[in-house]
Amino acid sequence: MSKGAITITDAEFESEVLTTDLPVLVYFWASWCGPCQLMSPVINLAATKYSDRLKIVKMEIDPNPLTVKQYQVEGVPALRLIKGNQLLESIEGVINKVKLLSILDQHLNSN
Repeated sequence: MSKGAITITDAEFESEVLTTDLPVLVYFWASWCGPCQLMSPVINLAATKYSDRLKIVKMEIDPNPLTVKQYQVEGVPALRLIKGNQLLESIEGVINKVKLLSILDQHLNSN
């Protein structure tokens, strides 16, 4: 299992997110987004901390409009926690490390 977040596209979304056995945290971001730069280290920390029970993928919004529309991403940064076809958590905007880890612990410890 990879120790970091991987970058995916619309074409890879089904195979990398929907058909994997682990829950997946999808991090929607944009290169022009200042707040996204604040979130990136937090996402990378979570990818390392939870690598044994959570997959984290990054998706740039501009080149991937299909998934952005499907998951109703209205602003970035945005997070979607998905297991199979079920959306477990939806977050828009910057959150700090403590908040993100708390949300992940809540979902991952209940499985």
